Amino acid sequence: MGEAAIEENLKQFLLVLSVSLSVATLPQVFSWFRKIPYTLLLVIAGLALALVDVRLVNLSPGLILSIFLPPLLFEAAWNLKWQALRKDLIPICLYAILGVVISIAGIAFGLNAAVGLPLTTALVMGAILSATDPVSVTALFRELGVDKRLGTLMEGESLFNDGMAVVAFSFLVGLPLGTSELGIQPLLLELIKVIGIGLGIGGLIGFGISFLTQRFDLPLVEQSLTLVSAYAAYILTEDLGGSGVIGVVTTGLILGNFGSTIGMNPRTRVIVSEFWEFLAFFVNSIVFLLIGDQIRFASLGENLPIIIATILLMIATRAIAVYGLGWFSNVAAKSDIPIPGQTILWWGGLRGSVSIALALSVPVVLEAREDIIATVFGVVLFTLLVQGLTIQPLLKKLNLLGDQPMRERYTELIARQTALKRVVEHLASVGDRPGVAPEFYRYQTALVKGELGNIEEAINKLHRDYPNLEDFTTQQLKEELLGVEADTYAEFVQAGRLNRELAPMLQQMLGSEH
Repeated sequence: MGEAAIEENLKQFLLVLSVSLSVATLPQVFSWFRKIPYTLLLVIAGLALALVDVRLVNLSPGLILSIFLPPLLFEAAWNLKWQALRKDLIPICLYAILGVVISIAGIAFGLNAAVGLPLTTALVMGAILSATDPVSVTALFRELGVDKRLGTLMEGESLFNDGMAVVAFSFLVGLPLGTSELGIQPLLLELIKVIGIGLGIGGLIGFGISFLTQRFDLPLVEQSLTLVSAYAAYILTEDLGGSGVIGVVTTGLILGNFGSTIGMNPRTRVIVSEFWEFLAFFVNSIVFLLIGDQIRFASLGENLPIIIATILLMIATRAIAVYGLGWFSNVAAKSDIPIPGQTILWWGGLRGSVSIALALSVPVVLEAREDIIATVFGVVLFTLLVQGLTIQPLLKKLNLLGDQPMRERYTELIARQTALKRVVEHLASVGDRPGVAPEFYRYQTALVKGELGNIEEAINKLHRDYPNLEDFTTQQLKEELLGVEADTYAEFVQAGRLNRELAPMLQQMLGSEH
């Protein structure tokens, strides 16, 4: 039976993966699908399967929280730069802490008044829906070149408020069961305990691996250690009664900002970053497909009034939290978050895998469990499809679309210019090859140089049309210089002339110019 179960699970896993990867190819085959973020495309594909009652697997909370959540959290924390996070730490903490409180209170008291839901059950619903999951929005930000600060605010809030939401849920779900007592003191004590344990375990693992990787240069081992650290931080923290989410986020932030600098050479950092980019794509491909596939349309119809009420309350409380706390942060901390940016933070606060997992983990003995699950699935579906698909038009309306297309055009022109210059150099070096007429070399050289002139004019025009392009080109050149330095050290090590790669000098020199 054990072997049969393993084989059956493997077949289901391969089926899910095959469907996910098939969806990933759609934008390449049909250009229209490129307008839809990949994660939302997966949800739509899952809905299509659910509509014809094809269920790929049974989505369990343990599967999401223990297997899928740690790599998603770690990847986001690994790529979140501390310098950018520190600049906006106050608004991020306000959104992640007070924003969760506002969301829980607003949804709970609103549902209690509007549809008569018992307050204890409504508080559980509020906690479940206070966890934001803007992965599809932040992916769109990167694709469109939206201001990085907006992405940092959204990702930073999501990372920290996931932990707060899980902590709040763990406490509040005991109220209808009679195992928890509603009060400020017990809630604060529980909060301090779970956050403290999470920070402690996460810090211990993060700094421990950071100093460990200083002692050797083995890219595959260092890559594997980051994977082990993500799961170890989550499991150990949960076993000790802390927040696994906070443990993983702490570990990821330390390794991404400290460990990767002191313990990894540039080549290893690239390898590890690419590994986590792949893993996040892999896990998201499965999770978002299964979210759509788990929808029960009959259950949604039965709970439609409470779903609509919850959506309206969620949007309203999110607006109060974002605009109210944004105003306070601007006044008290001089955060200078503009209203258009706050609007994107408000509308882009989608709900996703964490909310689904928390809903599914509601104890079976709770009478309202099925209604909670149906409502949460309906709300998550609304945020992903309605808010997720309208975020790009809203960015355009608020003039927040980035300059990514211009940057891509510039990079393409530089690549062509570099390639054609090498062609000219090659023609000059083989100009006396026997059997080839001199006129051919002259003609080809003139042809390539003429095209080079066109490219240079196009580059100059871009600089005239987009004065901000100079910042991008300067940053690009700095990255090239750092790459040349790192490659040179690697060549010396491979030739046996150095025992280890030297710490980069240019990184500090170029950084000091700011």
